Formats: sequence, C-alpha cells, structure tokens
Amino acid sequence: MMSATALEAVLRRDRWIVAASLAALTMIAWAYIFWLARSMYSDDTAMQGMDAASLDAMMMSGFRPWTMTELAVTLLMWMVMMIGMMTPSAAPMILLYARVGRHSEVEGKPLAATGFFLGGYFLAWMAFACAATLGQWALESTLLLTPMMTSASGIFSGIMLIAVGLFQWTPLKDICLRQCQAPVMFIHRHGGFRRDPPGSVALGFRHGMYCVGCCWALMGLLFIGGVMNVLWIAAVAIFVLAEKLVARGRWFSRLSGLALCAAGLWLLGTAIL
Repeated sequence: MMSATALEAVLRRDRWIVAASLAALTMIAWAYIFWLARSMYSDDTAMQGMDAASLDAMMMSGFRPWTMTELAVTLLMWMVMMIGMMTPSAAPMILLYARVGRHSEVEGKPLAATGFFLGGYFLAWMAFACAATLGQWALESTLLLTPMMTSASGIFSGIMLIAVGLFQWTPLKDICLRQCQAPVMFIHRHGGFRRDPPGSVALGFRHGMYCVGCCWALMGLLFIGGVMNVLWIAAVAIFVLAEKLVARGRWFSRLSGLALCAAGLWLLGTAIL
C-alpha cells in the first residue's frame, strides 16, 4: 500500500519529472559541447605553436577528404548541438503534452508517452543535423571554413549575415514562428494530441519541422562565429529561445534581421575594400 501511494504521488508530479529530464538532457548535451570545444581549443593552441612555414603549408595543402570517422564525429557533434540548443525552446510544448497526458490518464483516455512526441521532435532536428554536416563538408571543401570550423572569408561572412537577415522577413519565417510561439494553437490546428505512439511521433516530427523552418537560417550563423565557439553557440540558442518567448517576437525577429543585414553589409564592404 505504501509503495502504491508513493508511485501515485510521483505520477501526479510527472510534469516536474519531464521538466527535470529535459534539464538533464540539455545539461548532458552542453557538457559534451564544452568537452568537444575544449579538445578543439587544445588543437588550436598546438597549431598556434607551429612555425609560419608549417602553417602556410597546411593552408596551401587544400581540402583533405573526410574519413568515415570524421564524418561520424561531425554528424554526432551537430546532433548533440541541436539537442542542447533546441530542447529549452521546445520545453513549453513538451510540458504542455505532459500536462494534457496526465489529465487524459486520469480520465481513462491516456495519450502516448511524452517520449514519443519528444522523439519525433528530435527526429526533425536530426535530419537537419545531417544537412548541416553536408553543408559543413561543402564549405570546408571550398576552403570557406578553416580547419577550426570558422569562416575563412569576410565576403562569405557578409553574404551569410545578409541572407540570414533577409530570411527573418520572409513569410516562411512568419508561418513557422507562429506555430512555435503558440503550442496550444499548433495542437488544435493539427488534430490534437495522439493516443497511438506512431501518431505522437508524427505530431512531434511536424512540430520539429516547423521549428527547423523557423530556425535553420539562424544556425548558419554558427559557420561565421565558429561551429565550436561555445559563447557563439549559446548566443544563437538564447536568441532562438527569445524569439519564441517574447510577446512581440515577430518584431524582435524583424529588428534582428535589420541588424544582421547592416552587419553583413559592413563586413562585406570591409572585406571588399
């Protein structure tokens, strides 16, 4: 009787359990990012200790094709980075799912477990991670990224900033941001929560795709400030979260778009002149 009562008490607090799980998942992802960034910083320090002739020879050697191990490590890096960056902004929707799921269980009409919805959401970002890995490979192969995964061209950085700034004003950005800002509206527009696991995964994936549509261009900023620059990653993650939480998030996005375009024009002019 005592254990059954304790279990029931835990189930009543399942929203807190979900919140704690999301926080733990985010911290684990960020711990990996810090570890990887520190490892890369050590490599960068070693490179700085090389003589000028050796550094010139390395840069002149051009792009070295990735091995399968390097491809796998890069893909894992992007996957973990997306989990760390996007889990906080997805938390309102996940917590809403947990709350509705608890009420449905009490009424005898349980939903599929929250993990199925979260898995579908992450599935969308894992697909984006695959695309980002291919994008990084393309940029490195054209020598637009340095071996430390930062922009090697002021012109490229300027064009990227302008492109991201313009995207902030597009109808696609408007549509996707509205879906991300209003979890309840999203659920109503897409037929409500699902009781079956496949349906819950599909709903989570759809929500994830809206988030990808809203934020994919902003992830391009990582190629400018450094894919493994922890402060830059954190800045982009905070910006993504602010867009979804600020009451007037649309104006916030548009003003940031103007700022990005201005910075891009300035950087482009500096690089050309």
